[in-house]
Amino acid sequence: MLIYFVSFVDKLWFLGLFKVWSIMKPNSFRWCCRVMLGFILMSPTLSIGQENAAEDAFSAALSNLKAGSMQERGQAIEQLAAVEKPQAVAVLQALLDGRLFNLKADGKLVIGEEVETDYKLTDAESGENLGMVERSATQKITVNNSLRTSLRKIIGRLQLNDDNAAVRLAAVSAMGQSIDDQSLALLRGQLIMEQDERVQNAIKLILGLEQLNSPDKRVRLAAIDLLKDQAGRNVVNRLNGLVEKDSDGHYLEADSDVRNQAEAALSKINSQLQAYAAIETLFFGLSLGAVLVLAAIGLAITFGVMGVINMAHGELMMLGAYTTYVTQQLMPNHLGLSLAIAVPAAFIISALAGIIIERGIIRFLYGRPLETLLATFGVSLVLQQAVRSIFSPLNRSVATPEWMSGTLQINDFLSLTWNRLYILIFCLLVFVLLLQILKRTRLGLEVRAVAQNRKMALAMGIPTGRVDALTFGLGSGIAGVAGVALSQITNVGPNLGQAYIVDSFMVVVFGGVGNLWGTLVAGFSLGIANKLLEPYAGAVLAKILVLVFIILFIQKRPRGLFPQQGRAVEG
Repeated sequence: MLIYFVSFVDKLWFLGLFKVWSIMKPNSFRWCCRVMLGFILMSPTLSIGQENAAEDAFSAALSNLKAGSMQERGQAIEQLAAVEKPQAVAVLQALLDGRLFNLKADGKLVIGEEVETDYKLTDAESGENLGMVERSATQKITVNNSLRTSLRKIIGRLQLNDDNAAVRLAAVSAMGQSIDDQSLALLRGQLIMEQDERVQNAIKLILGLEQLNSPDKRVRLAAIDLLKDQAGRNVVNRLNGLVEKDSDGHYLEADSDVRNQAEAALSKINSQLQAYAAIETLFFGLSLGAVLVLAAIGLAITFGVMGVINMAHGELMMLGAYTTYVTQQLMPNHLGLSLAIAVPAAFIISALAGIIIERGIIRFLYGRPLETLLATFGVSLVLQQAVRSIFSPLNRSVATPEWMSGTLQINDFLSLTWNRLYILIFCLLVFVLLLQILKRTRLGLEVRAVAQNRKMALAMGIPTGRVDALTFGLGSGIAGVAGVALSQITNVGPNLGQAYIVDSFMVVVFGGVGNLWGTLVAGFSLGIANKLLEPYAGAVLAKILVLVFIILFIQKRPRGLFPQQGRAVEG
């Protein structure tokens, strides 16, 4: 009844018009009232009938999607495209993404979202939440390459008028993968109305590439002028095609003006590509530097402040990496949470191991650096063999959480890996936290006092033995945290720490013994230098060249970039 009432109110203004007419022609008014009354009563029924027809068509299309024939599924896709329902777009997108399933229990068509090892299901027809099921309870609705192409076109057309600019951008990209005359016409119309600059550029790119096929020289020249600011693989390939020669030595593009403009556009694009390559090299250098800083920052405390040559530092990192592995084994369905728990767990385990090493061995060897080197080298062998006995000599793989996987794709020529980006951020957070501990806590004050003048600190009542143990534990804990980061970029094994121990000492010595800022600058500098040299000299020779540079540098400045007073200097 509510529908009838709303429809009736919606048409009252017609009665007002007829009332004016009735004053002039009473008989005509009676006849029109009968017609209007029928229209008012029938209109809601027609609307309901149309809605029911749309629902029936939607249900029929979903049923056809479950058919085994790809031809029937293709017809079902066309039917869904014709149904004006937001849920139809969701179903088509799920089908394209491989997230549309047939529920084996009752044959219901569902959309599945992967949650760890199970699926979170939504009813494809109603959008109702159906809860979690095991993967074995579902059967995926598959499509072939032809249907995928068709799906991209259809979804693009349906989403082209969406209010969300990101959705429109994705729609344009999908349409550009398989363009036809109808899609071109839609994109031209959309370009006139489009307000978002990113979407405009995406449309211009597609239209420009298509205009390169035009027989009209002026159109091709205009297309090249448009594409010269678009640095994409398709653009570079198409422009290269205009300036290349065939097997007979003839240019593929006969017109010299078009070729010259294409070469000028390629020159401009190549300058952009060089800038992207430089940014990518800088990023990989910083990410390598972050790994070096994480590996060396704990050593900067134990070696730089305490004067102990700790050859077991790499094995303390190994303990942190194995802690990550064990945590993940205990929480296999919660990778992100297990990684978050592994950070403090690795710190505690490695710190306790460091305190035991300091109290049991190193405290008897202060002032005798050669003996500390030999003793900690023996400790490193013991830790390696212990790990081999517990976990076996084989490397262990630590899974990366979904939010750390993949790459941040900025454009066709520039992408940044998420795991290294997060490690870079993590390195800076650890550095800032350690700096605050050393500058704003009582432990930090005592560490700095002992480092500057051990005898005076002892005379002032500072318990140097406790400070030594906590300092060594702090440096060892930071090494364990570094192991957590390393587990995300390499396999975890008994020899994990050996690959970084030499680099760690190199960073500490180059930056300045005992100076955290020097460790940070040295780590990033050596990382960037390695990545700059690798394209020309190769990975091994690049590392050798960096080592030679450090040897020559230490000859000139034995105390590194940022020299610091400390116990080692006093000795």
